[in-house]
Amino acid sequence: MKITFLGATETVTGSKFLVASNTVRIMVDCGLFQGYKHLRRRNRRPLPFDPGMLDAVVLTHAHIDHSGYLPLLAKNGFSGPVYCTKTTHHLCEILLPDSGRIHEEDAAYANKKGFSSHKPAKPLYTEEDALNVLEQFTPVEYGQSVGVGEKIDARFMQAGHILGASLIQLNDGESKLLFSGDLGRPDDPLMRAPETGHDPDFLVLESTYGKRKHGEQNAQEELAEVVNRTINRGGLVLIPSFAVGRAQLLLYHLQQLMEKEQIPEIPVFLDSPMAVKVTDIFYKSTHIHRLEPEECEKINEMVTFTSSVEESKAINRQSGPRIIVSASGMATGGRVLHHLKHYAGNEQNTVLFAGYQAGGTRGAKMLAGVPQIKIHGRHIPVRAEVTELENLSAHADYQEILDWLKKFKSKPEMTFLVHGSPESADNMRLLISDHLGWDCRVAEYKSRAELKPGESQFYRPEIPETHV
Repeated sequence: MKITFLGATETVTGSKFLVASNTVRIMVDCGLFQGYKHLRRRNRRPLPFDPGMLDAVVLTHAHIDHSGYLPLLAKNGFSGPVYCTKTTHHLCEILLPDSGRIHEEDAAYANKKGFSSHKPAKPLYTEEDALNVLEQFTPVEYGQSVGVGEKIDARFMQAGHILGASLIQLNDGESKLLFSGDLGRPDDPLMRAPETGHDPDFLVLESTYGKRKHGEQNAQEELAEVVNRTINRGGLVLIPSFAVGRAQLLLYHLQQLMEKEQIPEIPVFLDSPMAVKVTDIFYKSTHIHRLEPEECEKINEMVTFTSSVEESKAINRQSGPRIIVSASGMATGGRVLHHLKHYAGNEQNTVLFAGYQAGGTRGAKMLAGVPQIKIHGRHIPVRAEVTELENLSAHADYQEILDWLKKFKSKPEMTFLVHGSPESADNMRLLISDHLGWDCRVAEYKSRAELKPGESQFYRPEIPETHV
């Protein structure tokens, strides 16, 4: 097998890995770049190969930075199957059309207000494009191996992280190539631990937290402090949240805090049509996460779900303390932008970020202390308290990754690090080399490798991609 790294290199987004043999071409993950503008521009550039030549796509999980390019891939000629777990399929049925709608709405709004540099602004893809690619999905079960091309099988295993997330191992009969996707934590309150005991010949490993270790602080206690502090000064708490995984974890913690009387029973709104639908899937998926049905029911009784635009606007007409959980998690789009326009200028309020903020996003800028943010062509002052919860990540930190690697049955011949900043990836490389003695490389954008046991070669980006 040969692999070309077309995303999630020197950054955490844009996951795309082209795996090829003499007769088969497979894409592992097909995500959008997010964050800095120079990265987002890659979303509109053609891939360095004809998408129509692909035999299949396999998805580790449904997050947009892993799945969000699929509608464009199909629009540009890909017609093969997309393999993923059943729950990933269900989530993509929500996330991908929503992503298409957001692209359409953002383009329409930009044209209406005239603030786009493109005349006219065009969506990257549409809701219809997303619905079309969903027809190509082929769901599989955890533990199942499926033929994804001539002489290549893919096996899906629990990765933790979010509902449906998978480790994916490709096997061509000569070697086994394991993709960690986004690796979950062993003690996550909601998700089960990643499967252990692997023996791949080659490993593609995430390094988002390759330079960080999760703190010892209690996330519930931190959340209680923020909520109580804000209520005491007469404000409300606005939490930009990822709709998949993070929103459900926040609701769980809020319900626990109210049940233990550590925060008052104040209104909690989940203001994201996508997050509302995902939460419903969560309630129906107790067989693959840690919560019992009765625990899910308690969360359901606490929260007010708002799906329509009118319901969302009605939140802002209310008075008194309240908590609004709204997508998107990095404040790059979605309804949270309208809430930020309404609440960020009031010093009584708190904007509480609850997840990783990629460089260049509004969330990262707000946490850096900028005095204003630009939303829909307007500059909005930031006077509210801006803070973050640092211990809610669904990603394993460097120590948890090392502990997971130590449980491998044998060491891989080569490990490639992706999904991390240059600093995080290189620190993870050093840790793996020092603690495990493994041959470990940081993948670069458009670098490639020939994966043959005993004869592997790693090539820098300037080498022509002759196998693509």
